Amino acid sequence: MTKEPQILCAGSALWDIIARTDRTLKPGFDVPGRITRQMGGVALNVALALAARGVAPVLLSAVGLDPQGDRLLASATAAGVNCTNVARISEPTDAYLAIEDSQGEVFGAVADCASLERRGEEVLTPLRDGSLGSEAAPSNSTIVFDGNFPQAILDALPDDPAFAAAHLALVPASPGKAERLRKAMRHPNSTLYVNRIEAEILCRADFTSAALAARALLREGAARVIVTDSHRPAAAAQGDHLWTAAPPSVTAHTTTGAGDAFLAAHLSAEPHAATQQEALDAAVAAAAAHVARAGGMHV
Repeated sequence: MTKEPQILCAGSALWDIIARTDRTLKPGFDVPGRITRQMGGVALNVALALAARGVAPVLLSAVGLDPQGDRLLASATAAGVNCTNVARISEPTDAYLAIEDSQGEVFGAVADCASLERRGEEVLTPLRDGSLGSEAAPSNSTIVFDGNFPQAILDALPDDPAFAAAHLALVPASPGKAERLRKAMRHPNSTLYVNRIEAEILCRADFTSAALAARALLREGAARVIVTDSHRPAAAAQGDHLWTAAPPSVTAHTTTGAGDAFLAAHLSAEPHAATQQEALDAAVAAAAAHVARAGGMHV
């Protein structure tokens, strides 16, 4: 029997504070709405979505030794995420603040990921010192890397022997951090997960579809790419192969975390899918279901 691949989620784990309103937003105005707090951060979002699908992910991150950090890890552990290798640090636990408009789109956001930026090497220590059973990530493992890591760590990924045999799932975290993965996406056993806007930033070009963006990223040196495009068709490309999938029509309530839900669904579907098309279809459906979900996860 084939051993299930181990999935490690390396990157940000923090509290999301999300403000939502059904009113029109304008700079300087205040409007009635609802504010929720939920577990967040790219790595933790992906880990939570994987756990909900029956996968047992390992979280690698840096979380403060404060009450917010204690509660965050307790909540993640209760949800099925293995947090035993998370670095506990003296700095405050990171946070993300966003305001969403009536269509669920992010009007503006601020991400405080200072802990990960300062403690990136410490976060990866369990992958280097044998804490996870080997001094290098085994060939049956997948490691999700988000773009919040220090640039030097991301740039070194293609040549770092600790990650030579593993499959890397690379995700920018936001359009503003897409450029940070330009070197990392050349890892020969990696998949770059981006939206069309992030693809345009990496390629320094405009695209009318995810398919065109995916092809262009391969020309830029990416090993394999998957590009989403909101409610329009997503695309996956590797070598001469291209797959596309159109999401179902849904009423959007939130877009925060939709890309992470997509990534988790794709990672969990791939080992069991008969084709790449089947895995892409599963990921598109999961992202649409997330977008249609009203409100957040309250903890």
